[in-house]
Amino acid sequence: MGILAYVDTSVYGGVFDPEFATASKAFFKLVGQGRFELLVSDIVRQEIARAPARVRQYFGAQAGHMRLVAFDERVLALREAYLSAGILGSDWADDAGHVAAATVWGADLIVSWNFRHIVHFEKIRLYNGVNALNNYRAVEIRSPREVIDYEDREEI
Repeated sequence: MGILAYVDTSVYGGVFDPEFATASKAFFKLVGQGRFELLVSDIVRQEIARAPARVRQYFGAQAGHMRLVAFDERVLALREAYLSAGILGSDWADDAGHVAAATVWGADLIVSWNFRHIVHFEKIRLYNGVNALNNYRAVEIRSPREVIDYEDREEI
């Protein structure tokens, strides 16, 4: 079993974005090789349902590598703790929900292209501070570029 990685919607969409495609595809190649197991929450599934058809199809093609988890009361409570701490405003509750779901369900890593609300130095420290206060372990938060193999970086 590989590293349990919560992958938000931006990485699936990144496969089709010229700026992010190379690293996103390299990441999913590693998923296919068993290096990572995908943790997928209800929030990701809801966002994917609103995405363009090619993103939905790509997401579906990854189903064999996914562990589906619910957005339960524990996730909701942790998301609310992040919002109460002022890490994000209520308009960005889904982004806080991604971090909460990954944390509650024991992800080793969150992979995202969301540099404003998730993969952000100050916010990562704040998320993990709230995690500690709520008896959850810290979670690593990285972009696909940071977790792919060095050999796959040549094209980036």
